[in-house]
Amino acid sequence: MNSYNGMELMICLASRYLGDDGTVVVGTGAPCAAAMLAQKTRAPKLMIMFEAGGVGPLLPSMPISVGDSRTYYKGLVSTSMPEIMETCQRGMVDYTFLGGAQIDMYGNINSTHIGDYETPKVRFPGSGGANDLASLCWRTMMITPQDKNRFTNDINFITSPGYLTGKGAREAAGLPPGCGPYKIITDLAVLGFDEETCRMQVELIHLGVTREQIIENTGFELLWADEVLESAPPSEVELEILRNEVDPRRYIIGRG
Repeated sequence: MNSYNGMELMICLASRYLGDDGTVVVGTGAPCAAAMLAQKTRAPKLMIMFEAGGVGPLLPSMPISVGDSRTYYKGLVSTSMPEIMETCQRGMVDYTFLGGAQIDMYGNINSTHIGDYETPKVRFPGSGGANDLASLCWRTMMITPQDKNRFTNDINFITSPGYLTGKGAREAAGLPPGCGPYKIITDLAVLGFDEETCRMQVELIHLGVTREQIIENTGFELLWADEVLESAPPSEVELEILRNEVDPRRYIIGRG
């Protein structure tokens, strides 16, 4: 059996949800690694886009920012942030990845602050383009460790909208119908969202993880898919490409 760490597992699993012929807006870190891995394996026609304006690059190595010159390497277009956001608004972006300090059962994300807004315990960078991406891209994903502090309904601020308060709430707020949170890939499981309630549900459990562990590390009641399967571990090919071509310096996978 292949030996791999938690970060490698999450990146490999995330890459499998990126379809060929799709478009994805990514930042740096694990989402970029997942997009690169997908492009080098099962989705060679995946078009990667960066917030600063790089469209369709063939990334030679891991960029360190969304404006890194590598995000334009052999790309289709060198444009700007307004053009990227307009492309999202026109409904032309299939996937995006977001991060955050907190996420609730409806996929709402907080990346602004913990505690009182005026006198917070911690102040984070805030939205950047995250709100636009969560509001306008068809499928929003997240790669994150799973624990009660992060997965909580006591969310202090909604920086990026998930399904807000449940089914129909996004549309009532004026957001495009049919888009929203898609998959949350954690170190314990892969979580999706129930179609009727728009609540987070467990779809895949990683090898060696129990239901009790998932429940203990979640600060709200999760739903469970009718058939909860075990996630397929990274293949030898995925690990070889991830380690030798995507992140050979272990900037990202070294954190696992």
